[in-house]
Amino acid sequence: MPGTAGTPGTPRVLRAMNDRAALDLLLEHGPLSRSRIGELTGLSKPTASQLLARLEAAGLVLAGGTTEGRPGPGARLYEVNPAAAYAAGLDVTRDRVVAAVADVTGRTVGRHELPTPVRRPAAPVVRQVTDALDGAVKAAGLAPGDVHRLVIGTPGAFDPGTGRLRYASHLPGWHSPTLLDELAAALPMPVGYENDVNLVAVAEQRLGAARGHGDFVLLWNQEGLGAALVLGGRLHRGWTGGAGEVGFLPVPGAPLVREVSRTGSGGFQELAGSQALAGLARELGVPAVPPGPYPQAAAALLARAARADDAPHRRLLQAYATRLATGLASLVSVLDPELVVLSGTSLTAGGEALRALVQDELEELAASRPRLVVGDVTEHPVLRGALESALATTRDEVFDTSR
Repeated sequence: MPGTAGTPGTPRVLRAMNDRAALDLLLEHGPLSRSRIGELTGLSKPTASQLLARLEAAGLVLAGGTTEGRPGPGARLYEVNPAAAYAAGLDVTRDRVVAAVADVTGRTVGRHELPTPVRRPAAPVVRQVTDALDGAVKAAGLAPGDVHRLVIGTPGAFDPGTGRLRYASHLPGWHSPTLLDELAAALPMPVGYENDVNLVAVAEQRLGAARGHGDFVLLWNQEGLGAALVLGGRLHRGWTGGAGEVGFLPVPGAPLVREVSRTGSGGFQELAGSQALAGLARELGVPAVPPGPYPQAAAALLARAARADDAPHRRLLQAYATRLATGLASLVSVLDPELVVLSGTSLTAGGEALRALVQDELEELAASRPRLVVGDVTEHPVLRGALESALATTRDEVFDTSR
């Protein structure tokens, strides 16, 4: 029986596959000539010409400049139309909500930060989200209806069974069972939700140290200690969205979470979280522990330890590497990942010096020996991951020319 339109193998579907391949190449390489697109896709020049004419008519590509530096007239260059679609991301913490808008090529075109002070009643969550998004949309010179999709990143995760946020008791107002419905009603575009550390893994897989890797663990240490697990190229979220909440992991040298009453204490987070660095430094005789909030103070301390050549700082870096490896050993022994990415300011600040010590310690503690790397995406990594997640869905929908 002959196939109908939309059936794999039909001309319409094959054209759509070629269109998407060309668009992905333009996203990866930037402006390309017709002949170069033909070479990279294996299409003939007439077919490549038809493809580009089709995409240009659909508003997905633009004909721009010409090639230079060769004899004869330059070839016309084509690029993805940045205005073909827009996507947005939000990074939510206890103290602020940051929103950004990106065009379909991934370039950030608008950003807005909304502080949410904890010392006075904050605005309702729905208004925090809409105000932050409106600010970013306005900064981009767009209207809310121009945004194709929004992804919101928060600590913890929304339980798929109940719709309630779990593992993030420090986010006031975010635990209402009706919150997701309220946000859906208030926003003019589809909304996705993702754990903040998972979004950092998305950013590293698409843009950073984990590119080309289908199995890796990302260990994050900043305001909190957590992990993201990518298995077979896909995020592993767990039954309730709580996969990777390794701050609660029982480890030698720290009390169990059930034995402590202070939030954020016990388990791996007490052994190796950012808040543990100042006390460890004092124990080891490190002078002049930096003052201030613990994520910033911990990053400053580790950056200084990585540069210093005195005994107290060397002891601090070694002791902290041992603590990190103690928790990582459990993860890699169970998951056997290809790669471990160290991310968050309290790990990236230690740089190569800390990474090398953790690698050595981990090889002594676990049979599995994955390669450790320091994350590359250090500027607003949660927000970047939210944008990348929103853009992936947006491109799938906008670039589908088979419809």
